[in-house]
Amino acid sequence: MYLLVGSTKALLIDTGDIAGPSAAPLANTVMHLLPERESTKLALLVVHTHRHLDHRAGDAQFAHFSNVQVVGFDIDSVRRYYNFTDWPYGLAQIDLGNRTVDVIPTPGHNETEVSFYDRSTGLLFTGDFLMPARLLVDDASADLASAERVAAFVKDRPISFVLGGHIEMNSAGDLFPWESQYHPHEHVLQMTKDDVLALPVAIRSFNGFYTVHGEFTMEDSMRLLIAFAVLVLVVAVAIVWTVVRYIRRRRRAKQSLAGSV
Repeated sequence: MYLLVGSTKALLIDTGDIAGPSAAPLANTVMHLLPERESTKLALLVVHTHRHLDHRAGDAQFAHFSNVQVVGFDIDSVRRYYNFTDWPYGLAQIDLGNRTVDVIPTPGHNETEVSFYDRSTGLLFTGDFLMPARLLVDDASADLASAERVAAFVKDRPISFVLGGHIEMNSAGDLFPWESQYHPHEHVLQMTKDDVLALPVAIRSFNGFYTVHGEFTMEDSMRLLIAFAVLVLVVAVAIVWTVVRYIRRRRRAKQSLAGSV
C-alpha cells in the first residue's frame, strides 16, 4: 500500500489483504498521516492496482469518512473513472495539487490492472504486474502488450524505483513457498528501470505454463492447475484400467484352471 500526498489531495494505492480494522487499522493510520488544510483533513482518493481481494480488502474501512472517495475495482468502474475510452490504450492523470500521477493500463495479470507513475518522485507503482515475485499471467498477449507500453513509457522518463505489490523471493532470487509468512533474507522491494525495459523480452519467452527467464519467473496458475488435474485424471484412469485388466486376467486364469480340472 502506498500513500502519496499532494497540496490538495492524497492518493492511496491499494488497501491490502486484511479487512478488519482491529487487525490492520489502515484507515485510521492513513487519516492520521494526512495533513490538515483549514482545520480539515486533506481529501483522499483510494485506488487499486487491480481488483484481486488482497489489494482491496481494506476498502470498507474508509466508508464512513466524508473526505474519502474509493474508486471501484471492476473493469467498468476503472475505465469510467479514468476515462479510458480505448482500453487498454491511452494514459490518464490524477492531479493531487502540485503533484501529477500518470495512470497506465497494464492488464495481463488481471484485466483491471493499472500502474501509476508519480512525476514528482519518479516512482513507478506496478502492483502485481511487475514485482520481485512470481509474475502470474492470466493473459499472455495482453501482458506482453502492457510490458511493451510501459517500457515505451519509461524509456525517456526518470525512474527512481519500481515498486510492486509483493515480495516472494530472497536476495538470491529463490522463490519462497506459496503463502509463506517466513521470508528470511528477503529480496529488496524496489526494482529498476532496467527491469521494466527487460520485461517484454522475458514475456516473449513465456511458454504459457511456467517459464524462468533471467530474474523473472512467470506462470499461468490456472493452466498449471488444469494440466495437473488432467495428469491426475490420466494417472487415475491408468490405475483403474490396470486394476481391471489384472482382475480379468485372474478370473481367466481361475476359469482356465477350473476347466482343466
